[in-house]
Amino acid sequence: MTNRILSFAVTTAMVAALGCSAALATETKPKKEPTAAQMAARERMSKCSAEWKEAKAGGKVEPGMKWPKFWSACNTRMKANKA
Repeated sequence: MTNRILSFAVTTAMVAALGCSAALATETKPKKEPTAAQMAARERMSKCSAEWKEAKAGGKVEPGMKWPKFWSACNTRMKANKA
């Protein structure tokens, strides 16, 4: 009986110690700001998403066209227009 209680206490202490160290590791990590390229990609994705929704609602999407293919074409087109 004493062996079980001792085993339970040790296990609980180990779990608590691991939980605290994991919490401390996540709290001390500074959050990185997105780079200019990441911000530009997010902006392009947002614009392409709006185009996709509009085209899909208007029935202007080619049969069989899925978002990944549309995104690829739209992203390429937007990058070319930017340059």
